[in-house]
Amino acid sequence: MEKLDSLILNIELTLISIIQGVALYFLVENSRELILGRRYEYWPYIATGLVIIFLFWSRSIIHTLTVIRWPLEFGHNFLYIACMMLEAVAFTEVGNPLAWFAMSAAYSVLIWLLFIWDLRMIRKRAGEDRGPAAKELYAGVAKDQITNIRFLMPATLAFNLVAVAALYLRPEFFLQKGGHLIFVFFQLGAALSYLLYGIKLFNRLSPSLKESMLA
Repeated sequence: MEKLDSLILNIELTLISIIQGVALYFLVENSRELILGRRYEYWPYIATGLVIIFLFWSRSIIHTLTVIRWPLEFGHNFLYIACMMLEAVAFTEVGNPLAWFAMSAAYSVLIWLLFIWDLRMIRKRAGEDRGPAAKELYAGVAKDQITNIRFLMPATLAFNLVAVAALYLRPEFFLQKGGHLIFVFFQLGAALSYLLYGIKLFNRLSPSLKESMLA
């Protein structure tokens, strides 16, 4: 069983690296002219895209180290690939604020579904591991997952929909006069805050993760 777990872990880590490598390619390809052309108003979108890659990669690593075991979860991995597709499409619109926030809304829906799917996996693993360290680990992971499902992802979706509505209904201010920067700076700040939250989460879970692996 340990060999099968190790095999699945390697598959998961390889998949994460590939899909975020693809996303990074699209971000770089569509950012080059904006950076070299000194289109400063779009640089916050580029920075936000980079932080989104950091977020997906780091959260995926945390999930892999804490939850992923044999057997392979096809639905989970299919959602990873679908998220990457929308992520890459959003990066092609890094110079188009309306399309950027529209794709961000679609992307947040898929991430929300991924959190819901993965909560089922977490509860399944919690039922398999009975050691105190494992119970503490899965309790912490499940609490974070529920917070994302009930609060953070609905708020993210609502924000993106508000941004889309504002840009669509008031283009003269939000598009022609640069008002869209209000939304992207807020998005960048929220993404950075969430990245720091994820790092703190991993540091908090690390002792329980180490004990459960050594048990």
